[in-house]
Amino acid sequence: MFRESSLSLLDLPLVPSDSAHDLPPDTASQASALAHAMAALSPPERLALLRRELPGRLVFTHGFGIEGQLLFHWICTQDLDIDVVTIDTGRLFPETYELWSATEARYGRRIRAIYPDGAALERLVARDGAYGFYESVEARHACCDVRKVKPLDQALAGARAWLTGVRADQTGTRHAASLADVDASRDLIKVNPLLDWTRARVLAEVAAHDVPINALHARGFASIGCEPCTRAIKPGEPERNGRWWWEANGSRECGLHLPRRAG
Repeated sequence: MFRESSLSLLDLPLVPSDSAHDLPPDTASQASALAHAMAALSPPERLALLRRELPGRLVFTHGFGIEGQLLFHWICTQDLDIDVVTIDTGRLFPETYELWSATEARYGRRIRAIYPDGAALERLVARDGAYGFYESVEARHACCDVRKVKPLDQALAGARAWLTGVRADQTGTRHAASLADVDASRDLIKVNPLLDWTRARVLAEVAAHDVPINALHARGFASIGCEPCTRAIKPGEPERNGRWWWEANGSRECGLHLPRRAG
């Protein structure tokens, strides 16, 4: 059982975020105050604090990674009113669908699916082909945009906050993330409750609570996304090296956690 924090956002200084200068001051102030409050808390306490202090709809986007499974475990065991959604790109591994079903059965809670727009997907494949994402970075970004980023926008429409499984040590681009910041393009607060945890710590917590994880992890897959774009990695390789491996010096990102591109 996790203790409940007595901290309140009302007890903390409100410092505007430089990245949120175009948003109402209260949004930036709340993000800054949340980051300050969460720093001293455990991840499950952070989730409870968010639900207690932030009114409105909170959305956790679950990709069925190890981090997401642990966050979902805490959301369910604390019975938190957080909307849990997943983006079904149509190209996921069979093992991911199996984990999805097993996770719902384990926790007795449905995980709502968001799908790509059918017409947009049809236009993409007609233009680039079924595997056009191998041909150029631009084509790959276009595929991720249709299959992931646009559905994400749909999932987050009207939300007050977006919760993710991002960790700072996953990639260089994620190292600069905050526990809570403003996603200015979507006018919401983005929260990363596991930001300061290592993969080893996540794995230990998952094992301690017997949280179900993807069977592919036992076969060398560290970070798992769409089947055509994910491979196993060798021991010692960075965990996201199995994503879009054919791109030299790529960011290993699909765009979900990058500033939203115009258009």
